Amino acid sequence: MKMLIKILVGMFICVLALAAGGFIVAFILNSPAPGIPAAGRIFSIEQGESTDLIAQKLEREGLVRSSLFMRLLVRVQGLGGRYRYGSYQIKSGMTTLEIKELFETGKQMLVRLTIPEGWTSGKIAHYLDGLGVCPERDFLAACASPDLIKEFGIPGKTMEGYLRPDTYFIPKDFVPTEIVRMMARNFFHTLRQLYPEASGLTPQQIFDKVRLASIVEREYRDPAEAPEIASVFYNRLAIGMALQSCATVEYVITEVLGKPHPEVIYDRDLKLKDPYNTYQYPGLPPGPISNPGSIALKSVFFPAKTDYWYFRLIDPENGRHHFSKTLAEHKDIGVLYLQREKSAQ
Repeated sequence: MKMLIKILVGMFICVLALAAGGFIVAFILNSPAPGIPAAGRIFSIEQGESTDLIAQKLEREGLVRSSLFMRLLVRVQGLGGRYRYGSYQIKSGMTTLEIKELFETGKQMLVRLTIPEGWTSGKIAHYLDGLGVCPERDFLAACASPDLIKEFGIPGKTMEGYLRPDTYFIPKDFVPTEIVRMMARNFFHTLRQLYPEASGLTPQQIFDKVRLASIVEREYRDPAEAPEIASVFYNRLAIGMALQSCATVEYVITEVLGKPHPEVIYDRDLKLKDPYNTYQYPGLPPGPISNPGSIALKSVFFPAKTDYWYFRLIDPENGRHHFSKTLAEHKDIGVLYLQREKSAQ
């Protein structure tokens, strides 16, 4: 009998020790992760993502200490699959349990941002300032952050071109660096969807594609013509011919010189001495001139195969262009277009 009591006591002590050990382990794993900065971090849940994948992403981004612990919490409480997709602000000091509960409540960002294709970082900054999200200068400073540029392996001087046009939901006091990071992550996610082989490209190769896509974005009006416009520019690049894009001249006028958007591009504008002016400097400009959307990006990865060298807008209402194989044809179309415009008046 005494032996049985000793065995039972020993078993009880072991159970207590295991419980205490388990409690200590759980306490450590539930404690705030060191990867959460003082300003907080944004975390996005995509539609259709499983709780296991979400937990793995949280651990990979340094927002929880253990994805396994996160998954165990979900299993124990039986709440798997109840997370609402969207963007969440993970605040400094949040435990794993608090993060899980945040996802379950669905308390997301409060400000809706809609960034159109073709906007520059300057236009985005002005827009965010107007919404009271962050000062214009702070967003532009974040776009030029050496740390962010290095984080995403961008060979340029700013994040221009990598700020994915889309609709976002963020808090008013969200820090600019996190907004830029969110847009850049979205860009690379979109890039992998449009062109799965993008992982095999060097940062410089991607940068070249983005620079060209940023020009196509500002040139096309009809989505069906984007691959043809891209083909014209590729044909010119192949022989060292200047791209001669009016969109780059507009960029110089508005973004470099800080003047209002011109209604008409004059000959004097084509002669502006700036590296972004592709009438004066052959090849791609030093950096992107806009943040391209999916249509423009796809067009530079999958351009049409043509022998076109020129294009001219002939239908402003519908945004249609005429594509020419020779300079003579290009000029003739221009004369016909002007004659038609005069007769219409």
